[in-house]
Amino acid sequence: MPLQTMRLSPARDNPAMSMQPRSIPSFAPQWSQPDPLSGRFEALGGAFFTYLQPTPLPSPHWIATSASTAEWMQLSPQWLASDEALQVLAGNAVAQGSRPLASVYSGHQFGVWAGQLGDGRAILLGETEAGFEVQLKGAGRTPYSRMGDGRAVLRSSIREFLCSEAMAALGIPTTRALALIGSPQPIARETMESAAVVTRVAESFVRFGHFEHFAARDMQAELKALADLVIDRHYPECRSATTLAGNAYANFLQAVSERTARLLAQWQAVGFCHGVMNTDNMSVLGLTIDYGPFQFLDAFDPGHICNHSDNQGRYAFNRQPQVAYWNLYCLGQALLPLIGDEELTIAALESYKSVFPAAYATQMLRKLGLPEDEAGTPAAEGRFALLVNPLLQLLADNQVDYTIFFTRLTEAVQQAAASGAALDFEPLRDIILDRAGFDAWSLMYSEHLAQTDKAQATDLMQKSNPRFVLRNHLGETVIRAAQGGDFAPVQQMLAVLQSPYAPHPDHADWAGFPPDWASSIEISCSS
Repeated sequence: MPLQTMRLSPARDNPAMSMQPRSIPSFAPQWSQPDPLSGRFEALGGAFFTYLQPTPLPSPHWIATSASTAEWMQLSPQWLASDEALQVLAGNAVAQGSRPLASVYSGHQFGVWAGQLGDGRAILLGETEAGFEVQLKGAGRTPYSRMGDGRAVLRSSIREFLCSEAMAALGIPTTRALALIGSPQPIARETMESAAVVTRVAESFVRFGHFEHFAARDMQAELKALADLVIDRHYPECRSATTLAGNAYANFLQAVSERTARLLAQWQAVGFCHGVMNTDNMSVLGLTIDYGPFQFLDAFDPGHICNHSDNQGRYAFNRQPQVAYWNLYCLGQALLPLIGDEELTIAALESYKSVFPAAYATQMLRKLGLPEDEAGTPAAEGRFALLVNPLLQLLADNQVDYTIFFTRLTEAVQQAAASGAALDFEPLRDIILDRAGFDAWSLMYSEHLAQTDKAQATDLMQKSNPRFVLRNHLGETVIRAAQGGDFAPVQQMLAVLQSPYAPHPDHADWAGFPPDWASSIEISCSS
C-alpha cells in the first residue's frame, strides 16, 4: 500500500547554511518505535551507538533515485520525488520520529586487528515500519570518523549507487541504494572533489565487526543482546534447530557461514571482486556491503587485485572464498563466549567448506546451460572437473574477457536451439588464442550439452550470464559526465544495469570490450 506524503512549507532559513538539520513534521516511511521488545537495533541501547545529527549539505540536488528500491521498501514514489525527500536524504532535515545514530563496531582490516571502528561516515536514520533500515552515507562526521571528514565524494557515491542496484538485479544479496544526492561542497581526497550522499537500505546493517567489538571488550551482556536480537529478527529457526546440540548461537554461526558461502559462490561466478573484505565489511545477513574498490573482471585473471591499496594481494579475486572463511572464523571467536564450546564453534563453521563448492559448482554449471539438480553429486562434481576447471584455466591463459565469453556462449546455444543446427563456436574462437585448446574443450562441452534439453539450457544460460555488468570503465565514463554536470548517464546506466540480461540495443557498446585505457584505472580504499 503506497504511503502518504505531505507538502512542506517553505523554510524560513536556508538549511544548507545551518549548523544543524532542521526538523520536519513527517517522513513518508513511518519510523517504528524502539521499545525493548521491538527487535530494532536502536532498542539495544547506548553501548551500541551514538545519537547525532547529520551535517547539512550545501545546495543539495538530485542525481538519481531507484524506483526499484522504493517499490521494494513500499515507499511512495511521490514522496521520493519531493523536496521533503531531498532535504531528509541530504541530511538537511530530520524527520519526525527519526532519531539518527551511528553505530560502533571493531574489526580486522587486511588481516590485522584494528580495534574500535564504527560508522565513520554512515548515519542510520532509523527503521521503517516495513522493516527496512535507512542509512545515509556521506552525511558528516560521527564519533567514529577517526581522522576522516565523514563525507563521501561524487565519484565513489556513483559507484556505490550503481553497483548496489546492479548486484540486486543480478540476484546477488546486497544492500540497496535508494537515492544519490550531490552538492557543490568541495571535499579533499587525492584531489578536490564534490560531495555526495547515498541513501542505503537493508534489513540490517549489522556486521561481523559488531560482534567482535563486544567480544574483544568482554562485554558479554551486550554481546548476548546483539546476538539475541539478530537471531530473533533474522534467524528465528536457530532457536528451534536440533543440530549442533540445539545451541542457538552455534546454529546462528552455521547459518551465517552458509549464507556467506552462497554469497561468495555468486561473486565468483559473476566475476565480482569486492576489494576490501575486512571483517567490519561483512554482513551477518550474507549481503554484499560497503562498495569501495570493487570491480567486475574484464580479462579473466584469477589473481586479479582490484584494490590499489591492497599491496599484499590479500583480497585478490581467487582468495575471496578463503578470506570469507577466515572472517567467519573471527566471527566464531567472537561468538565463542555464547556458544560455550570450542569444538561446537568449529563444527558450526564446517559447512562452509561443503556449501561453497556445491553452490559455486551449481552457479558455474548453470552458466554452461547444464542442469542444477545434480549439484553436490558425483555427476555434478565430475562435470565441474571436466568442464569448468579446464575452461577457467583456458580463459586465464588466454586473458579472455569473462563476461563476453559467457555472453557469446549463451548466444551460440540459443541460436543452435532455435535453428536445430550444430553449435557455432566461431565467435568464441575469435577471442581465444589457443584455438586447439578451445576446440578440445568445446568438443567435450558439446557432448555434455547434447544430453540436455536445448530450451532448458538456453533458459539457464540467459538467467545466469549477464550481458551488462558495471565495469570500471563504464563507471568512469558516467562519473566523468556527472563531474561535468551531466547526470543523465547515471540514470541511463542504472536502467541498463537493472535488467542486465536484456540486449539493450541502444547501449550495445556498454556490453563490448573495454577500451585500452580501462586497464589504467586505479581504485583504492578512498574510492
